[in-house]
Parts: sequence; C-alpha cells; structure tokens
Amino acid sequence: MGFAEPTLRLTTEQYEVIVAHCYDGLPDEACGMLIGPLGDDGQPAGDVSTVMPCRNADASAKSYRVDPRDVFRASREAQANGHELIGAWHSHTHTDAYPSLTDVREARDPTWMYAIVSLRHAEPSLRAYRIRNEKIEEVPVEVR
Repeated sequence: MGFAEPTLRLTTEQYEVIVAHCYDGLPDEACGMLIGPLGDDGQPAGDVSTVMPCRNADASAKSYRVDPRDVFRASREAQANGHELIGAWHSHTHTDAYPSLTDVREARDPTWMYAIVSLRHAEPSLRAYRIRNEKIEEVPVEVR
C-alpha cells in the first residue's frame, strides 16, 4: 500500500518563520513542530495552522531532537485549537534537503510530514517527506 498524497501547505509567513529559525540555529540544526487539522481519513491533510519553533535538545550540527518540553507545548497548543501534531521540520546546515539515515531511523510517526530546510546554498531550500517503514516519499510543498 502506498503513501497518501497530501501537499504540505504553508503560508508565506509560516515559511519565513521556519527559514528564519533555521538560520538562527546556526551552526547547529534547528527544528520545530507543524500543527494542523486531520483529514476525513484521520491523517494529516497537509494544511498547517501553526509552525512552532523549538529547541534542538541535541545542540548539534549533525542531528536534531525536538526538546520534549517543546513537543508537550506544541501538543497542548494543537489540542487547544482542535488540531494535531502533523509533522516536524529541521534544517540541514551543509547537506541537501533530503532525509539522512538518522532522519529515517528517528522518524517518529508514519503519518507525519517531515520538512527539511537545506542551508547548503545561498538560497534556502525546503522540501517535505513522509517516512514510513524506512521508505521515503516526497510530499509536494505549497507556499501561499
């Protein structure tokens, strides 16, 4: 059975918050949570209602772990608005916006969308994926 084909939909403001947080995190990877509604099938539909910058508990340029207190805070924010945690984002400071072996191994939820911002080049690049059973499938990203 294949992946559902949602599109990760961000507003321009949400995109700018994510990218700014990634630059603010340098030289380490930055991370955050994506909050939004679920679709009729109980899976994330792709619409993002809130982007929540979080602390990288690893404090590392090669890995990230969203601080558990921030996950709890994001979860409470989602519930307060009738939404759910639908994914996470993090930056790759020196590599492309593609999941690393660590990203695949650490993927927390197979329904989530994982956005990765590459800061490797002059212009940041944001791509998104679903990771299920160690299989990676790219998810389209729409910034509006």
